Order: sequence, then structure tokens, then C-alpha cells
Amino acid sequence: MSDTKSQQKKRIILILAYAVAIILGVINGLYGIDFTIYSADVLSMIFIRLFKFIAVPLIAVSIICTISSAAGDGSNRLIFKRVLLYTFSTTVLAASVAAILYNIYSPSVYSAVEPDLNPDIFADDNDISYVGNLVNTFPDNIFGPFIEGKVLSVLFVALLFGAAINHIQEGRARDTIVNFFNALQQMLFVIVNWLIKILPIGIFGFITQCVAEFKTGVDLKGLGGYFATVITANLVQMFVVLPLFLLCKKLNPLKVFKGMMTALTVAFFSKSSAATLPVTMKCAENNCGVRSSVSRFVLPICTTINMNGCAAFIFITVIYLMQNAGVDISAGTMAVWIFIATLAAIGNAGVPMGCYFLAMSLLASMDIPVMLMGLILPIYAVIDMLETSLNVWSDSCVASMVNRDLEKKEQIDRTDVTAK
Repeated sequence: MSDTKSQQKKRIILILAYAVAIILGVINGLYGIDFTIYSADVLSMIFIRLFKFIAVPLIAVSIICTISSAAGDGSNRLIFKRVLLYTFSTTVLAASVAAILYNIYSPSVYSAVEPDLNPDIFADDNDISYVGNLVNTFPDNIFGPFIEGKVLSVLFVALLFGAAINHIQEGRARDTIVNFFNALQQMLFVIVNWLIKILPIGIFGFITQCVAEFKTGVDLKGLGGYFATVITANLVQMFVVLPLFLLCKKLNPLKVFKGMMTALTVAFFSKSSAATLPVTMKCAENNCGVRSSVSRFVLPICTTINMNGCAAFIFITVIYLMQNAGVDISAGTMAVWIFIATLAAIGNAGVPMGCYFLAMSLLASMDIPVMLMGLILPIYAVIDMLETSLNVWSDSCVASMVNRDLEKKEQIDRTDVTAK
């Protein structure tokens, strides 16, 4: 009980720190002197460098841990493969829905200022073809992608390593390397938590930069389009895409949704899939008929890797800020980012403000200005509530579908035994 009160106290302190940082940033941007504005710029640059420092290894290690953890006994391995199938399917659809809605809403840029950036962030040469970009995805040495910050190449290396670890036959060797990457992941999460604790300092710098730029006259209407796109993407995924998955498995979406209502409510207000997990398990088992052996294996995994809301947020946020930075957003760029957002969301773990932090880190690693993230932050609290509910609802759908698959398999096995 004391731990819960301590966590609530820390959360309140962090929220107050964000509020103070935003207020001070606005005041500094409007009325600050050259020294205070310059100091805010320095703080912004420091935080951007810190985000670059942590972004690439965090994503790579998280994906390696996720893929390599598929090793285990036969039954759990079968369930895990189904979980990966449904998780990947729903997450890539969440990013795809976000891409479609982004083209429909077409949020306008917030500023007429266009920095001098290379419009092709995936290549060293502006004139390189998409075939060249594809070739560059495959690194010629193991350290190059991490040193150069090539996101696609890093994802390729992470997937390759995770799959290779999963196929190591000798148990002790596999356990040793899995334990190494799990420990490395925990170390990186500690650093992430440190950064989040001092994030208000960075927010102060980002807000100052944004407000100082707004004083010169900018168009803010694009932010409304951005928020509308994010919220609509979450609602479409929640009330259209996921129910269609359930219907394909001959499950009643309304019945499942009603059964999970308590968990969805807790998720909405707690903004934490991990904190909601006990309630999610109870609702799945008692109200939706999911057997405990499934819910207690599937739901903890889904809490870690099944992030539909995160995929939509990462895609829309990254594309929007790239557009504001003057990057040409082509159909090819969107297709690539559907893939990246899917893998990043699956690799993203239950860190506070994980999606926000991950999107900012990805942008910083590509030298895309992240000042606008400071303006997104105050509204992100509402987005985070909706995203968490979507993530828990998606977890519930995956658990229900896996449970139905096992029921069908057992029914077929019984039929075969009877026939023999």
C-alpha cells in the first residue's frame, strides 16, 4: 500500500515538474533575455544528444530480447508464435490505418521555416535510388549501423540476432546470451528512467525554442490536424480493426468488450498496461472464458510487445515532424515508416511515456528538430490514456484469439483420437 502511495506521489511530482517546465518555457520564450534563451538552446541540444545516445541501442536490444524469448517448451512456444502473429498483424494494421488517416487529414505544417535538411534520411546521397536505399539497409560490418545511426539497418541486425539466438541448440549457450541481452536491456531502462526524471529540463528548452519561434509568426492549425489524426487512428483501431479480427475467429466483439470493460477503465485512468495487468487477467478469465494457462502466459507477453496505440503514435508523430522539418514525405517513405513504427512499437517496453520518448529518440537520431514535442506533451496525457486503453483492448483480443485457436486444436485432436 505504501509503495502505491509512493508511486502516486512520484507521478504527481513529475506532472507538476512538467507543468512548471512548460510555464517557465513559455515565459522565457516570450520575455527571456538573450542569455536565458541561449541557455535553453544549449539544454535542448544536450537532450537531443542524449536521445541519440540511447535510441538506437534501446530499440535494437528490446527487439533482440523479444524475438529470442520465443525459446521454451513446445506448448509455450506454439502459443508464443500465435501471439507474435497476432501482435504483428494488429500492430502493422494500426500503423497502416495511421498512414491512411494521415493522408486523409493532411495536417499542415506548424511553421513556414524550413531547415536545411537532407530530404532523404535513409541515404548519404540525395540522388540515390530506392534500390540503393534497399542495398544500404544490409550493413557490411556489425558496428556501422549503430555508429551511423541507420535505423533500418539496426532493425535488420536486431531481427537477425534475435532469430539466430532463438535457433541456438545448446541450452546453456542460448541462456547465457539471452541473459546478457536481458541484463543490457535492464541497464538501458535504468538510463531511460534517469532521462525521464530530468526530462522537464529538456521540455523547458524545447518550449522556449518553440515559443521564441512562434513570436515571429507561425501557423498552429496543423497541430489540430495532428491531434485529430492520432485520436482517430486509435479509435478506428479500437472499434473497427480489432473487432474484425475477433469476428474472423467467430468471437463476439461486444461480448469481449463488455467483459473487459473494467480493465479498459483502469487502463484509461492509470495510463499503465503493466499496472492494469492483474485486472486484465481477471476479466479475461472470469468474463471472457479465457483459460488461466493462456491468460497468464499471453497477457504478460502482450503487455510488453503488443502496442497498437504506440505504433500509430510513432508513425503519425515522426511523419508529422519530418514534414515540418522540410522532408519530402513520399509513399515510399510512409511504407518504410509503417515497418519501422511496427517494429519499434513491438520492441518498446513498459517504460513511463514510452511511446513519447521513443518517438522523440527516433527523431533525434535522424537529426529532425524535436522542439515541437514540447507542445505535444501537454496533450499527450490525453493521448496516452486512449493509447493505453487501446493496448489493453488489443491484448485482450489477442488472448481471446489464442484461446479460441487452442480450443479448435484440442477439438481437432479429440476428433482424430476418436477416429482412430
